[in-house]
Formats: sequence, structure tokens, C-alpha cells
Amino acid sequence: MSFKEILKIALKGLTAHKSRSALTILGIVIGIVSIILIVSVGDGVEKLITDEITSLGADVLWIEPGREPQGPTDFAMTALSNTLKDRDIEALKRKSNVPFAVDIAPAVAVPGAVSYGGETYRPFITGFSAEFMGRVFNIYPEEGEYFDEVAIRNKEKVAVIGAKVKEELFGNSGAVGKNIRIKSENFRVVGVLPDKGQIFFFDIGDMVVIPYTTAQTYILGIDYYNEVWLRVDSPASVPATIRDIEATLREMHNITDPEKDDFYILTQDSLLEQVSGIVGILTVALSFIVAIALLVGGVGVMNIMFVSVTERTREIGLRKAIGATKNDILSQFLFEAVILTAIGGIIGIFLGAVFSFGVAFVADKFFNFELSFVFPFGAAFLSFGMAAIIGLIFGIYPARSAARKDPIEALRYE
Repeated sequence: MSFKEILKIALKGLTAHKSRSALTILGIVIGIVSIILIVSVGDGVEKLITDEITSLGADVLWIEPGREPQGPTDFAMTALSNTLKDRDIEALKRKSNVPFAVDIAPAVAVPGAVSYGGETYRPFITGFSAEFMGRVFNIYPEEGEYFDEVAIRNKEKVAVIGAKVKEELFGNSGAVGKNIRIKSENFRVVGVLPDKGQIFFFDIGDMVVIPYTTAQTYILGIDYYNEVWLRVDSPASVPATIRDIEATLREMHNITDPEKDDFYILTQDSLLEQVSGIVGILTVALSFIVAIALLVGGVGVMNIMFVSVTERTREIGLRKAIGATKNDILSQFLFEAVILTAIGGIIGIFLGAVFSFGVAFVADKFFNFELSFVFPFGAAFLSFGMAAIIGLIFGIYPARSAARKDPIEALRYE
């Protein structure tokens, strides 16, 4: 029999039981949709994070306390480290130690809420240098002004708030000059930031910035920093600056063995590498889990094909009696399995793209999370190929079972 005839018979066999065919490919569709969704959202998140990191420029470094994390559990230990202190900042500010540094600012995270009158709001609160933030992010208050280095040295209780924070606490009235409460302390609002959306993982409109010295002394009661930001004169100076920072901090901490460093340095390149690695690992892990669903779908295809072979035993006997060969029968049922899974692959790719676009749209419109829709062409082609291979693998055994039937016994089958 010709390929065209075998294909026509296979399609006729599938369309004769539309509901069963649809249920057969359901597992394949779900598996393919999951793969497309995972890869697409993963690519979108990686692009979002990459854009955020590169938006700062290659001349910014981050010094983090503690040992460099080697796994997920290490991040918690790093967050609790207290190895970066005032004397380290003073040493890093000396031109003799780090000659290419042009700006440096330590930072501390401040958990809690802010309140004004009877209103309470929970924004992102940080102890930082407001002027440094302005220079790095190129963001400046739309009302009032930033607090300066004098306010930091004097540990003044002043704050710069985002536009969303102002709206939540003050509504349409002015905020500059009024006092808000953080923990049990009053802070005078000196500036209001515009609502610029997400910049380097920070929602500028949802921030409250206070002097890091004030946060340490009056809010947290600590003498260390959670992070230190440093800007160099040019991206070309980054490698030399890293060496200078390492030499300076090792001397300050009496470290002779680099393997025992109680700090680590992040650059734009190292952050991008970390992000790519983490997203890649998560995508592979989740895709492996989804592959189990495809395997289950393949078993479902095999079971249904066995049912189909049993129901059509007399048809097989009749076709063999009028001249159909074993290869004709084998090809017919194998084609049915491959066509089923291939159709499931196409439907899965289409629905996966629709759901991925929906996730990106909802994240952007309702959660202010600018997630781009990225259609994973590689994953789509791979998924379609996997679907066809699953049909081939799981369809061989039922097809061979059909091809081996004795025509006389098949015609007698009731």
C-alpha cells in the first residue's frame, strides 16, 4: 500500500472515535503546554532581570558580607552576616586604597511599616544615601529634595518617600515637611520621588529612604551594613578596583587566605551569570518534572491504542484477508499514534503560547511587573519533536501486536 493510502486509513480510524482521540492526547497537550509556559516565563524573567542589571551600567559594584553563597541555603547565612562595618567603609573611601572609586554608599534593610495619622502602609524601607541613589538611578524628587551627607553624618531623622507612599498616607495633600512614623520614631519628609516603576528590582514609587546612620542607630540598633554600593570612574577600572577592594578588606579583617574571605564582590557580569545559571537550573528542573507528564501521556496513548487494536480485530483480519501485509497494518496503527501525539503537540504549543502571553499580560497590567512575552521557538520545536517521538515509541508495541494477528483468528473474533 502507498503512504497516501495508509495515511488516509489512519486518519479515518482516528476520526471514527473523536472523543476518545481527544482524551488520548490530553496528557500530551498538558505536558507541552507546561513546557512552553515554563520556558517562556523563564526566558521573560531572565530578560527582565538582565535588563534591570544592565540598566545600572557596568561601573557599579556591590560588596556583600559573608562567604559567597554556593547554594540556596547559603543566602540566608549571608543575609545574617555582620562583617562590613564603619571602619571598612572609611578604608574603602581612601583614595590610596581604592583609587578608581568615585562614589560609595553602604545600605541597610529596614523591615516594618510607616504611618501618618491613622494611615499605615508597608513599603520598601532602606537606610541608604539618597544622593547616591539619585546619581546611580538618575532619579530626583518631584517635590522637595534629597537629604545630604550632613544629614547622614548627624543621623538626622529625615526621609524621602515614593509617590505611592505619599498617596497612601497623605492622599492629595502635601507630604514635604510632615512627620511620618517608622517603628517608634518620627521622620520628617524632605522629598517625594516620582512613580517611575521598577528600577533594578526597586519600585521607586514604593520606597522610603532614610539615612543609613539613622537606621542603624534609632531603628535597628546595629553597627554593620547589609550591603555596600561602589561606583568606579569607568567600566575599564572594574577589575583593578575589585583587586583593590579585596586587598583592603583582607587587610582590615586580617585575612591571609582568600578562601576564608568574609565578603564577596558582585559586578554586572557576575550578577548576569548568576541569574542565567539560576533561571537555567530552575527551567531544567521544572521541565524534567513536566517530562513525567509527557511520559504518562505516552502510556495513555499506548493503552488507548491497545483498546483500538482489540476493537478493530475483525477489521485487521479483513484487511489481511484481502492482501494487506504486516507492514501495512504496522504502519497504519503507528501512523495513528504519531498523528495523535503530533496533533497534541501542535495544540499544546498553541495553548502554551496563549497562556504564556496571558501570564505576561496579567503580570504587567495588574501587578506592575514588566514581564515580556518571549515565545521559545527552540522549546516549541523540541516539544513537537518529543510528541512525535512519544507517539512512535509508545505506538510501536500496539502496532506490532496488530500486525502479528492471524487473519483467520481475527475474522472469528467477536
